[in-house]
Amino acid sequence: MELMARGGMRIGEVLKLTPDDISGQKLLIKDPKSGREQEIIFIIQKIADRLRDYINLKQIEFNQKIFPISYEAARSMVKKADEMVGVRLRPHDCRRHAATYASRSGVPIEIISKIILRHANLSTTKLFNCVPSEF
Repeated sequence: MELMARGGMRIGEVLKLTPDDISGQKLLIKDPKSGREQEIIFIIQKIADRLRDYINLKQIEFNQKIFPISYEAARSMVKKADEMVGVRLRPHDCRRHAATYASRSGVPIEIISKIILRHANLSTTKLFNCVPSEF
């Protein structure tokens, strides 16, 4: 969930990650939704460290999936978190959180759209209310 909420990742992107896709604070997304061959996601050092520690703890090989669970299992985990805090939460809400957090921190909408959310068109970011309305 933290990769979605802080990195703006889609649930499918998180589930496809392998240790080979990680280089410091950069995550390589192969075959992204955009249709490009690959995209890069930037994460903060704290998350990169947690991810590296998890990989080492679980002894995950370079070509193995870090999170070898199904899409439905991941959705179920988000649902459990939703029940724990009493707020309706869906996986894509985590991605929207990343955009909102960046916006409230003063990041320009163009950066949020193209770099964090990796939208092809700025209007997509605005259309789906990924950032507060004052932008």
